[in-house]
Amino acid sequence: MTLPLFKELVAPNGLKINQPLGLFVNNEFVKSKSGDTLTTLNPSDESEITTVYAANSADVDDAVAAARDAFRSPSWSEINPSKRGQLLYNLADLIEKNTELLATLDTWEMGKPLSVAKAEDLGESIAVLKYYAGFSDKIHGRTIDVGPRKLVYTLHQPIGVWYVIPWNYPLVMATWKLGPALATGNTVVLKSAEQTPLSALYLGKLIKEAGFPPGVVNILSGYGKIAGAAIAGHEGIDKVAFTGSTATAKSIMKAASVNLKNITLETGGKSPLIVFEDADLEQAVKWGHSGIMSNMGQVCTATSRILVQDTIHDKFIQEIKAQTERVSVLGDPFSEATFQGPQATKQQYDRVLSYIEAGKAEGATLVCGGTKHGDKGYFITPTIFSDVKDHYKINQEEVFGPFLAIGKFSIEDEAVRSANCTSYGLGASIFTSDITRAHRVAAKIEAGTVWINSSQDSHYAVPFGGVKQSGIGSELGEYALTGYTNTKAVHGELSPLSG
Repeated sequence: MTLPLFKELVAPNGLKINQPLGLFVNNEFVKSKSGDTLTTLNPSDESEITTVYAANSADVDDAVAAARDAFRSPSWSEINPSKRGQLLYNLADLIEKNTELLATLDTWEMGKPLSVAKAEDLGESIAVLKYYAGFSDKIHGRTIDVGPRKLVYTLHQPIGVWYVIPWNYPLVMATWKLGPALATGNTVVLKSAEQTPLSALYLGKLIKEAGFPPGVVNILSGYGKIAGAAIAGHEGIDKVAFTGSTATAKSIMKAASVNLKNITLETGGKSPLIVFEDADLEQAVKWGHSGIMSNMGQVCTATSRILVQDTIHDKFIQEIKAQTERVSVLGDPFSEATFQGPQATKQQYDRVLSYIEAGKAEGATLVCGGTKHGDKGYFITPTIFSDVKDHYKINQEEVFGPFLAIGKFSIEDEAVRSANCTSYGLGASIFTSDITRAHRVAAKIEAGTVWINSSQDSHYAVPFGGVKQSGIGSELGEYALTGYTNTKAVHGELSPLSG
C-alpha cells in the first residue's frame, strides 16, 4: 500500500492533526523516490504514531538542487532584506497560532511534558525567529580607509546551508538555525532527526503559508546513516550546522571535508555544577535538580556532575534527594502533573540503564532511583549517585538522561581541576555568595557558558557554544550571524596609475 502525503492523526490529548508525511521540497510535499519510509513511535507506550517518507541520496540531490536554484533566483537573492525579515515575522506568527499543535507533536514523539513544550519550547522558537527577523536588514559590511586613491569596503554575503535538528528539542533547534540562516539570505536543506520528524514536516506547511519562495527551505525526513551522510558529503552544500552527539559530529567533519564546508557544531556535554560552602543551599539544590532532571536529562548542557564542598556535602545529598523525590513526578507527558516523561527512544533508555550498572560496578553510591518505571514506555526513575571520583565512567561520559553524579572537593583549586577533567566544555555552574570568587572561578572553567547561581539559563540574544569536544562556533545572538555569511573585500581604484 502506497503511503499518502498527508494523514489525519489523533493525538493522545484528542487534538486532530492533518500531518504531512512527504518530503518537503520546492514548497511541495512529495514521496521519496525509492518509496522508503520510517516509523515514529510514542515513547510513553511504545506504540506506533505514524510512518513518513524517508529520503535517500537521490532525494537529497533534488532538495539540494531546489535550494541552489532558489539561492540564485531573483525571488530570493534580490529580495529586499526587510522583506526577508517580514517573512520570518510571518513564520513566527504562524507558529504562535499553532502552538498547541506543534507542542503536541513534540510531546507525542519525544515524551517531554506538554506544559513545558508549550511554555518553553514554543515560546523560545517564536522569540528566536522574531529576533533574527529584526536583523534581516542590518547585515552590512564596512568601509576601510586605506588612503585617498582607494575605496575599500566589505560585504557579508550568504553561504547556503544544511543542518540536522536533534530529537531532544526538535522545533527549538530548527528555529535556532533557520533564524540566522534565512535572515542572512541563505537557502536551507533541513534533515530532521529520524526519531522526531513530525513537527519539522508540519513546519514545512507553515513555511509555505508564510510566503517563502519555493526551494528556500527544504525539509527531509530520513535516517542519519543514509540521508544525513548524503547531505554531509554533498558537494552542492556549502555549510553544515549540526547539533547532536560528539561522535556524529566527528563523522560529519570527515564527510564535510570533501569540499571544505564551513561548519558549526554544537555537540555533547558533561557540565559541572560547583557548590561552595557559602552558597545559598536551598537555591543550589533547586537549580541542581532542574539542571539535570528537566527534559528527562536530555539536555546537552545539563549540569550532570555536581561538585560539593566537603563541609556541606552530606547536607546537600539529603536535600537534593528530597527535592528529586518531591518534584520529579513521572507519568503521562500530556498530564499537567507530570515533571518527567519517558526517555525519547529505546536506544537512549537502554543507554541510561547501562550507565546505572556502570556506576554500581565502579563503586559509586546509589542515592536514589536507578530502576525502570512502569511496564510500558521508556521511563527511568531519576537517578543520583554520590561518592563519584573524577575518573569514573559515569563522571567522564555523557549519559543524556535523568542521571546525576555527585563528587566532593575541599578547596577551590580542586573544584576547578575536577570541573575541567572531562573532554567536554559546553556549560558550567558556580554557586557561592562570594561574587569575586564566582567570577574568578568562571574565568578558569573550560566551558562556552558559565552560570553563576543558576543553571541552564538561555536567551536568544546571548551566544551559545562549546569548547574542547563540545563544539565549534557559536549559535544565537548577533555572534551567530557571522557563521552564516562569507566576508568579501572589494577594492576600488579611484585614480589611474601614473607613469
